[in-house]
Amino acid sequence: MERITTTALAEQFIAEQIPALQQQIGSGKVLLALSGGVDSSVVAALLIRAVGKQLTCIHVNHGLMRKGESEQVIEVFEHQLGGNLIYVDATDRFLDKLAGVNDPEKKRKIIGGEFIEVFREEAAKLSGISFLGQGTIYPDILESDGIKAHHNVGGLPEDVHFELVEPLKFLFKDEVRMVGKALGLPDDMVYRQPFPGPGLGVRCVGAITRDRLAAVRESDAILREEFAKEGLDKKVWQYFTVVPDIKSTGIKDGKRSFEWPVVIRAINTKDAMQATIEEIDWPVLQRITNRIIHEVAGVNRVLYDLTPKPTGTIEWE
Repeated sequence: MERITTTALAEQFIAEQIPALQQQIGSGKVLLALSGGVDSSVVAALLIRAVGKQLTCIHVNHGLMRKGESEQVIEVFEHQLGGNLIYVDATDRFLDKLAGVNDPEKKRKIIGGEFIEVFREEAAKLSGISFLGQGTIYPDILESDGIKAHHNVGGLPEDVHFELVEPLKFLFKDEVRMVGKALGLPDDMVYRQPFPGPGLGVRCVGAITRDRLAAVRESDAILREEFAKEGLDKKVWQYFTVVPDIKSTGIKDGKRSFEWPVVIRAINTKDAMQATIEEIDWPVLQRITNRIIHEVAGVNRVLYDLTPKPTGTIEWE
């Protein structure tokens, strides 16, 4: 298949996929776990165009999303595209399960396992579903058994049996983005940077608390806003904030404070096996620092992580 390198080729791909999807699905119903990530979003938009209301999307908010992400999913797929969207706010359910859990792998297993349960419960409420849409892309087939694990679950429940619908399975990520643009998805969704399945849970290092999670979310939103102003969102492969479970002494409003640090990480990589640190202009870092320490509750320091990979990993957990 010819590589999708132009808008015209992306539109041709869409024009070819729509009848193919209609033929595969017929009058059947399709279920899709919609995270708001690039792959699931493009599949959702493509399926809505092909089969409309025969598609039901389930978006589970586990409370570990970045600021505004769930709201964007609702706005784009329910209000703008008119799709069937089931929104599940399971924040309390996830955070209660994660309370007091320090070990990163246990945190990941809890998040993945709880997603399976929520997804299974919501799917059980629906009738007549015979197809499962998935955002499998070509690198997933090359690197695994050919079936993309959901961003949270590490695989599908064993008791869920659907025929798979995988319209992107021969595309690379850059091609998926071009198709998303041609489908009219917003740029900040199409060019969404990599985001771990457990979400902000791996950036709230240690046992997750609601106040520290809020500090991660708010500081991350400030970083993303300031990077976008400087055009760094187009230059830096991945950038985010981390709030470790430590506190240090500071001074706020003339009084001693004992609060968390926010750590900024901004890296570039070609294959995620090695990564270099992006050099950020000093005035930009100063502006970001000033905003974080004055706008984010519970924070009195801002640090910049200068560690390449190796020795550091991209994420902290």
